[in-house]
Amino acid sequence: MERSIKEFLSSFKSLVISSLDEHNIPFTSYAPFLLEDSKFYVYLSSMAKHSYNLTLNENSSIFFIEDESKSDNIFARKRVVYQCKTKKLQRDNEEFIKLISLFEEKHGEIVSMLKEMKDFSFFEFEVISGEAILGFGKAYNIEKEEIFTLINRKEQTGHKKE
Repeated sequence: MERSIKEFLSSFKSLVISSLDEHNIPFTSYAPFLLEDSKFYVYLSSMAKHSYNLTLNENSSIFFIEDESKSDNIFARKRVVYQCKTKKLQRDNEEFIKLISLFEEKHGEIVSMLKEMKDFSFFEFEVISGEAILGFGKAYNIEKEEIFTLINRKEQTGHKKE
């Protein structure tokens, strides 16, 4: 099961972020990401609404969903959502140098230009919980300690007809 989540996530270059503004209104968009040591990282401009929101409120969620064109059934697209605590990281230290190097390796030449932009910062998403839906009757919980491990939902028995 762990392998299936890692394989699923490895097919993505970007993730969907939901953040909360100053009025706790959700805002959703996407950003390229990096997964390192069970934490997700995005590199955002201070002009991005998410950058502002995530600086105000550490609560966020990130979402991965199977491409419609690859799904066998539009009602059962594979997806993973993580609830996270988010923090903005400082620039120009060892951690930044490591992350920007890995980010450039994953996302290519554009990052070498973006890393010179001083209004860009990394945001770290630490998973606190999540869920994975891998098809009909295949819904699982995910816990903070093991973000790739699927936990059967004891409280649910699946879909039923009347």
